[in-house]
Amino acid sequence: MDLKIGSIIPVQKTTDFSHVFDRLNSFGLHTCQICTWDMNVYDGDWKAIAATIREQMAAKDVQPSAWWAGYSGKVFWNFTEGPVSMGLVPAPYRYQRIRDLCHGADMAKELGLPAIITHCGFIPENMTDAEFLPTVLAIAEVAQYCKDLGIQFWFETGQETPVTLLRAIQRLESLGLDNLGINLDPANLLLYGKGNPIDALDVFGKYVRNIHVKDGAVPTNGQSLGPEKQVGQGLVNYPVFVKKLLSIGFDGEFIIEREIGENEEQARDIRETIVNLQKWANA
Repeated sequence: MDLKIGSIIPVQKTTDFSHVFDRLNSFGLHTCQICTWDMNVYDGDWKAIAATIREQMAAKDVQPSAWWAGYSGKVFWNFTEGPVSMGLVPAPYRYQRIRDLCHGADMAKELGLPAIITHCGFIPENMTDAEFLPTVLAIAEVAQYCKDLGIQFWFETGQETPVTLLRAIQRLESLGLDNLGINLDPANLLLYGKGNPIDALDVFGKYVRNIHVKDGAVPTNGQSLGPEKQVGQGLVNYPVFVKKLLSIGFDGEFIIEREIGENEEQARDIRETIVNLQKWANA
């Protein structure tokens, strides 16, 4: 079985978009997620940027699976400042971040991509928490904007337990939103201490549209996330995980995410992961 394997393509306003897929092609890959945290990408000439990306999609035979949409404002990837800085949960950031994510949806639509992906933040586990409903309604505003454009809204896993994410999706579906999915990052469930990625498939497997192929370990203190590791060297049991995904009918993209910067070590790890993914799928 040939998997659809890709990697993350980070971009910012200063990116040379006429060569945006060169590194991807150097790995022999033809799909990806394009990711930005630079809101300047959506400035006045954003359609020109989109046109260049589309030209490169055709020239390099690349079909991105989604636009990974970041947002403005400082974000802390930890357990201390994270809950009050990440996603649509912190009330002071909601209005601007809804706008940021809608800009991302416009870009995805312009590129002909099926979805945007984002971290919504530490969605409250307790449905009676005062921030649960306002957070859901903020997500609903973005998801509805996506629906009106004919694209989907995909949650990236991480800051919430699997059942909390399922609960949020079900609440959104009750509002008439049927364009929801999950970008499952199995390592994030471990890094945040939120669950076992293999068991998580029993909770929300039918919503999984994309995979972040990443690995890591659980946190060992109350302030910092667990460490990321090269795929196959952490606690995600990838041979079992891949087999279970395929057994439940997953046919989306496996997007390799190695968060150590674009260097030789990362390139080596990506190449190794490409080989291992195919081996695990066909074992």
